Amino acid sequence: MLRLALMFFLIAMVAWMFGFGGVAALSAGIGKTLLGVFLIVAILGLLFFGGLFSRA
Repeated sequence: MLRLALMFFLIAMVAWMFGFGGVAALSAGIGKTLLGVFLIVAILGLLFFGGLFSRA
């Protein structure tokens, strides 16, 4: 998921360089959403499976 977020940010940068503002904004929005989902899943994974709330 992090790889997809980075890919969408790269697409946004290339689209911005070529002057496609709408595509750049859409790609950046999708990338931001994917990054947020990745961070939430990563934090929950660390909390529940990383040892903080896991049973010994």
